[in-house]
Amino acid sequence: MKTAEQSEAVDSPQTSSPSYQLAYADKAFLSRDELRGVRLQLELLKPELTQRDLGISSTVVIFGSTRIPEPGVAESRLAAAEAAVERAPGDAGCVRELAVARRIAEKARYYEEARRLGQLITQVSQHNGHRDLVVVTGGGPGIMEAANRGAQDVGGKSIGLSIALPREERPNAYVTPELSFQFHYFAVRKMHFLLRAKALVVFPGGYGTLDELFETLTLIQTRKVKPVPVLLFGRAYWERVIRFDELAAEGTIAPEDLELFQYVENAEDAWRLIQAFHRPLSAHSEEAAGGNEGATGGATGTVGATGTVDGSDGASKARTHRGGAE
Repeated sequence: MKTAEQSEAVDSPQTSSPSYQLAYADKAFLSRDELRGVRLQLELLKPELTQRDLGISSTVVIFGSTRIPEPGVAESRLAAAEAAVERAPGDAGCVRELAVARRIAEKARYYEEARRLGQLITQVSQHNGHRDLVVVTGGGPGIMEAANRGAQDVGGKSIGLSIALPREERPNAYVTPELSFQFHYFAVRKMHFLLRAKALVVFPGGYGTLDELFETLTLIQTRKVKPVPVLLFGRAYWERVIRFDELAAEGTIAPEDLELFQYVENAEDAWRLIQAFHRPLSAHSEEAAGGNEGATGGATGTVGATGTVDGSDGASKARTHRGGAE
């Protein structure tokens, strides 16, 4: 590289020509349609090699809406929407915004649950530099910010996989800088979410959240990936927006496909289920931490017939989801 730079520093019509640039330094060349395969490979390799170099062996993916802020912000926005309706009670737009603000304020508790979950996972998995079960998010605001923030709260590292979009905000301030990655290709970004994933935790969200949820369920259903816990926060929300049971009733999924995910309502239950499923891994993490069961509320918890946590030992139920996927 140094030799090439010295050569290019010699000003002449030949060295000034784009054709003279080294291929890997020529952005115009790398941006050609014919080089898409190379770009895909580079985008796959850069985060992969970085995580290998940092010793990250497994992750917990946390997804959710970018539009769910922390409770204080949600309450301020609700108050502003209420004031707008008072000023213009007949304005349909203001009335709609107020209804949305109320719904968002109701869901703001999930910001705190995501933050708490990030704390619970990280304070066990990263004690003494351990790098199992590292929190990974899409790097954005809202629920993703909360999960990264929770990891930072307890002095741990977390990953942010951002995507280059016209209106996408910069990565949230709680992503560990050396683990903040940017992607052009959604497909490669999706691969990185799942390459090391030991669980997917899904909070209420929109298109992007649903995309990742159904991608994961499809891969587990078709045995393209090994089964992992898929935990849906807020049963009332998910049963209102998606009729999973109707898919089974219509015969478009098998009844057992309803067992590919579980509902949870709080961070402690989610963490217990992840630990129960990955008992050997979590036991190793706790041993490295000198034992941290008191902080996490223990490692037990299971899912009843309806998919909700009933508080009993979860190891046997968790094992039923492991079956021989390759």
